[in-house]
Order: sequence, then C-alpha cells, then structure tokens
Amino acid sequence: MPLDAVKAALLASYETDGGINHLDGVNLPAQDSVNTLARDYMHLLFPGYFEEIALEKCAVPDHVDRLLASLRHRLATEIEKCLRFAREPEPATRAEAITAQALGQLPGLRRIVQTDVTAAFQGDPAARSVQEIILAYPCVLAISLQRFAHVLYHLAVPLLPRMLTEYAHERTGTDIHPGARIGTHFFIDHATGVVIGESCTIGSHVKIYQGVTLGAKSFELDNNGHPIKGVKRHPDIEDHVTIYAHATILGGDTRIGAHSIVGGNVWLLQSVPAHSMVQQRGENLVIRPRDRRSDATHQSSPTGDGENWTI
Repeated sequence: MPLDAVKAALLASYETDGGINHLDGVNLPAQDSVNTLARDYMHLLFPGYFEEIALEKCAVPDHVDRLLASLRHRLATEIEKCLRFAREPEPATRAEAITAQALGQLPGLRRIVQTDVTAAFQGDPAARSVQEIILAYPCVLAISLQRFAHVLYHLAVPLLPRMLTEYAHERTGTDIHPGARIGTHFFIDHATGVVIGESCTIGSHVKIYQGVTLGAKSFELDNNGHPIKGVKRHPDIEDHVTIYAHATILGGDTRIGAHSIVGGNVWLLQSVPAHSMVQQRGENLVIRPRDRRSDATHQSSPTGDGENWTI
C-alpha cells in the first residue's frame, strides 16, 4: 500500500474512529519529560548511586542544586499541563504551589524509603549489601516512585501520578497504584508481576513475593452500567504480614490481620484474623491460627513453596 494511501486512510480514521485522538486539545504531559523527572527524583533520593562518576561529598550541594532545579521545572510544567487538562482555574499558579508542597516532602520520603531498603536487606538472605539492594532490586524503584506519586495523588494532580508509577511498572513489572497507602519497611521480593490496587492499604513491616495481586473482587456499576469511581475495592493488609508468591487477595471488605502468613497460590476473598496461617490444600482453603511449628516453617522456607507448608 503506497504511503500516500496509508496517510489518507489514517486521516480518514481520525475523523471516523474518534476517542483515541487528542487534536486541538490541551498539551498533555510529555512521557519523556515524566521519565526524566522520575530519574531525577531517584538521583535525589540516592545521591552517589546512579551517577556515571563518583560523587564527592564536597560536590553534593551543587549536585542537589542542579537536580532540584531540573525537578522543580519539569514538575511544575507537567503539573500545569495536567491541571489544564482537568480545566482547573489558574493552573500555572496552582502548579507552582503543588510543586513546592511536593518537593517539601522529599526529606520525609527519604526517611521512609530508607526503611524499605532496610527491610529488603534484612528480608533477603541473598542480599550481600545495601548497595546491591539500591542498585539492583526492582522493589526500590517501584516503591520509591509510588511513594512520590502518592504525594501527588493526594494533592489531586491528575494523570501525572499514574504516569510516574507506570515508569516503574515498565521497568520492573510491578504495578502499584499511586492511591495505595503503604506503611514503612515495605519489601517486595523479586517484584515481577505484583499488582496493588488504588484503595489498598498496607501496614508496616509487610513482605510480599512475586505475582501477588491485591485487587478488586468486583465493580459496583451505576445506572448506565459504568464502574462507580472512588469506592473501596481493594484489601487491607495489617502490620507484619507475609504474602507468598502468586497469592491473590481480593475485595474492599477483605482484611488480613497482623502477623499473618498467606501461602503461595492462595485465592482469598475473605478476611482473616491476626496471627493466622492461610494455605491452599488442593481445592480447599485452610485458615488456622499460627503456631510454633508454622512459625519455624515460615522462617526456614522463604519461597513459600508447597511441600514445606504441609502440617
């Protein structure tokens, strides 16, 4: 098919197949700029880790000046685009104010992210150093960016929070919605295939493995058959819970009690009390209190694979 014919067909489709065109509209956030914003943020969180040459302490003030200037400019620019898209009044003024609020939370975010790194180092016997965790563990990027996106989410910025978490999703295979509320010392081992929904809450000292889904059981629909937005759809995970690989926990009314263990490949649609052990035995779901033997098994079987869960 000649290129002129392809061009003509595409132009015709823009007229007839609407809904995926954005023509004569406001300028949307630029993906490349958002990706650079994400990288600058990670450099600010972890100075000296991602530079091509070693960063000396005497050079840190200039390094931070440069990164903050870049981050501030990009953040204000992209937030303004997002607010214009949402038809917010005075988008430029509001974008500057939101940017200042978001950047002001960076020191606090660093303190929380440090607990995540600590949890990863203490929670994985294969880890040889904190440096290895920061440089090579996908959970660091996924969780760190989600925490920043969560700040923007609660400042009511549209579009941009999801674009930031999608950068991490694309890099790590870990999809954490910016709306999810996450406590300190959070560790996702291996990370690939993890999905955490918007209204999920996760306590402190929680550890989950690859392939875990914390998702919605069903969607409430309005009178037109469209999903109702803003309702509680995803589970709550209390403190000191471990969830092993490929477990699926669904529902806004589902709560996993503190100090519980959810075994691999479990399909769970109900709450469990604190200090519980949840296992899948064939077609049967078994929920029982944890005991000393199960605690010992849990500590000696970090992969949570089937045979070590037999009691």
